[in-house]
Amino acid sequence: MLQCALSKEVPDEPVVSPVSGSIFEKRVITRYVAENGVDPINGKQLQVEQLIEIKHVPSKPKAPSSTSIPFILKGLRDEYDAEVLSSFLLRQRLQKTRQETLNVLYQHDAVCRKTALLVKESTSVKEALALLKPQPGSASNMPQAALAEAGGIAMQPSEEAGITDDIIQKLQEKATVLTQERKRRGRSVPEDLLSQDAIKSFQTLASHPGLHSASNPGILALDIHSADNSRILTGGADKTATVFNKDTEQIVSILKGHTKKVSRVIYHPTEDVVMTASPDSSIRIWNVDTAKTILLMRTHDAPVTGLSLHPTGDYLLSSALDHCWAFSDIRSGRLLTKVAGQGSQPLTTAQFHPDGLIFGTGTADSQVKIWDLKEQSNVANFPGHSGVITAISFSENGYYLATAAEDSCVKLWDLRKLKNFKTLQLDESYEVKDICFDQSGTYLAVCGSDVRIYVCKQWIELKTFNDHTAAVNSVRFGKNAEFIASASMDRTLKVYGTSR
Repeated sequence: MLQCALSKEVPDEPVVSPVSGSIFEKRVITRYVAENGVDPINGKQLQVEQLIEIKHVPSKPKAPSSTSIPFILKGLRDEYDAEVLSSFLLRQRLQKTRQETLNVLYQHDAVCRKTALLVKESTSVKEALALLKPQPGSASNMPQAALAEAGGIAMQPSEEAGITDDIIQKLQEKATVLTQERKRRGRSVPEDLLSQDAIKSFQTLASHPGLHSASNPGILALDIHSADNSRILTGGADKTATVFNKDTEQIVSILKGHTKKVSRVIYHPTEDVVMTASPDSSIRIWNVDTAKTILLMRTHDAPVTGLSLHPTGDYLLSSALDHCWAFSDIRSGRLLTKVAGQGSQPLTTAQFHPDGLIFGTGTADSQVKIWDLKEQSNVANFPGHSGVITAISFSENGYYLATAAEDSCVKLWDLRKLKNFKTLQLDESYEVKDICFDQSGTYLAVCGSDVRIYVCKQWIELKTFNDHTAAVNSVRFGKNAEFIASASMDRTLKVYGTSR
């Protein structure tokens, strides 16, 4: 049975289009071609003269009169054919309009993104010019403390000042005191330290999702104020750092200034001062009360990957993908020394030993290197990992070093024997983001897809927290392990402890 390709009805006068090979009712296709000049099926050029009539026996008799039922039905069919043709044209125009609208929206979005990028670059250039061209007698000649009070930003001098004998003596004296204190503490477990059974009973006490912008989700780093454990510092993918009071559940300060995500943060142990680092190659030192940058340090020429504060509270260790580690004075802003790592590999993390005379760095080629700060020399290497080193942590006992890489394991090293004495093998797909000993060196926290707590010496797992819905980037212990805080790409800061 013949059928019209447009109306789907049996045609009275069937014709064939030589362009598409489809059959149409002659009156319907004639009207369409007269208006559009193309075949409705494939859109190719078509003339009425090209239509080929098909001879067939009419399936219905001619209507005898205009008042007969067949004639009325034919009139209704003509109206239906017109509606079918109109509907077909509307669908074609709708599809064309929709495509044009999508193209316009895409172009508008691209223009908005480009405009935002240009505005950001313009702001960065203005800030850089303001810092590089100080006026005579202005903030560039002011002491750092006065400059901070005035709300200005001090730039770090670019030349290396060197580690002087006075600085070395200061470091040595601090290390001697810390070593004696550590040996004294090492004879017994702190009385106020939470027991293993107490940590096993930990549960999620709070979850805070509103510390950073939802447009750039993810908290990348955290640190806890040693003198006031209620204050927690977080660094986010939204280019800001936030100081949060977990007891009052209020944001204390929002620190804005970095042009890229904030990947490393440190809360000064005795002062209301914080340090942040970013892939924008800068390190900023902030006054929490004023939420202002008091020192801008451009020590490196590549993304900063590691940040560690010396036990004196006066010096900062940093590492970066420019293959170098740097030692700077946070009081004057002076770069004391900058050393390229041996083997010329990008450095991925760095941390001071509790005594402050040695420190460790991780590299992109799976190496863990131990450095002597006074001599600025590489004194030991710990091979064994495969993949980029993601985190290192020295135990407060001064003897253990924990390291992690992209190989789903945590290795424990004895600094006295310079060897690996324990490996914590995790799930095959587990990506370790951060590791941290508590202040007594009794517990070890590991985070990745979840948060795991281990007891040292026995190295057994005490507790696992898997409340986060995305990768956990950082974990820290509160004083005496009374609580644990973790930060995740799910944009939440979670606090674990015992309910009271």
